[in-house]
Amino acid sequence: MNKAKELKSLALAYIGDAIYEIYVREYLIEKGNVKVQALHQHAVSFVKATSQAKVIHTWIDTDMLTEEEQSIVRRGRNAKSGSVPKNTSVQTYRYSTAFEALLGYLYLDGQKDRLKQLIDNAIEITEKGED
Repeated sequence: MNKAKELKSLALAYIGDAIYEIYVREYLIEKGNVKVQALHQHAVSFVKATSQAKVIHTWIDTDMLTEEEQSIVRRGRNAKSGSVPKNTSVQTYRYSTAFEALLGYLYLDGQKDRLKQLIDNAIEITEKGED
């Protein structure tokens, strides 16, 4: 599906956000969390911009991404969006968008194994950061 390469970064981030949310919710349910309020609070810790930015920085710093993935990250980071949430910096928000764009790209490009590998790693990084 070459179409993924043609989509705008914000469209990739839009689908990437939804994909990540599903993976995180599934992960939390499998861990045995069943109280809805606790599930929501824990899920927020994964999907907030600061957590996503931390993950993408870790991937960049450890050379975990392929050149193609790095290119998608750069596109996502440089995408111009209308507004930035008040509780986060512009830089954090841009890296969060880059994270979501990469996940959206991998999903739409049919790279499901790589998508799962990166999401599993993102969850691991985020869990470690909560100690």
